[in-house]
Amino acid sequence: MTKVPRAYTAPPPALPTISTRPRNRWWGEVLLLFVVYLMYDGVRMLVAAGHGQAFADAHHVLGLERALHLAHERAVNHAVSRLPVLGITMSYAYATLHYVVTPVVLVWLWKRRPWQYARARTTLVAATLLGLVGFSLFPTAPPRMLPGFVDTLAKYHEWGWWSGDASAPKGLGGLTNEFAAMPSLHVGWAAWCGWQVARNTTRRLLRILAVAYPIAIFAVVIGTANHYIADAVAGLAVIVVGAGLAGAADRLRGRSPVQRVPASA
Repeated sequence: MTKVPRAYTAPPPALPTISTRPRNRWWGEVLLLFVVYLMYDGVRMLVAAGHGQAFADAHHVLGLERALHLAHERAVNHAVSRLPVLGITMSYAYATLHYVVTPVVLVWLWKRRPWQYARARTTLVAATLLGLVGFSLFPTAPPRMLPGFVDTLAKYHEWGWWSGDASAPKGLGGLTNEFAAMPSLHVGWAAWCGWQVARNTTRRLLRILAVAYPIAIFAVVIGTANHYIADAVAGLAVIVVGAGLAGAADRLRGRSPVQRVPASA
């Protein structure tokens, strides 16, 4: 009996792996983020001259919140500022975490989750640039500059390195724009950090911290009277839009990120 030869079936093409997608050079990433940060501080300083408009916009924000029954900033601010343990702790959190946690998460993604890094970085950059547009078009005085609020960082400035008029180091308060409350990039960046960590780790403790971090930063910016509730909502909005823009940019380049089961970090 003649054997019928089996038809040859070619093996399926190999799925893309991390090794098939080279990462950008680290110094290019650092340069990009440094330029964005310079733009961030530059725009903040450029719009510092609009004092009258900034206070008018602040009252518009408060008026909208009152109409929506969301204007609870003053009660929270007074409760925080009344207790030194809360006031000092939140002042340190406001002046520090924004500039420490975000770079740490970026480096962690770069080293441990390179297949997720590019889109995550693009999301953060796009959201920050959208925030700069907000600072330019809608300069807003923070609550701490309005009657009835307590400037928590100024009240406890002797306990830290920040000055009495900003979260910048003492003597450098004049180099920052204090009318960049809308949107709150403190909240936006914190939400980005929490999102990236929560979706890229299987460790329960890290996921709990990832969820708690943006909630804590929201409490900090309200408690220290540096932002309105509306600012926090706008900060979340720019992250969502930034994520959409990052996804659209990937689709235009015909690139889809490699899907990997998150490993323990």
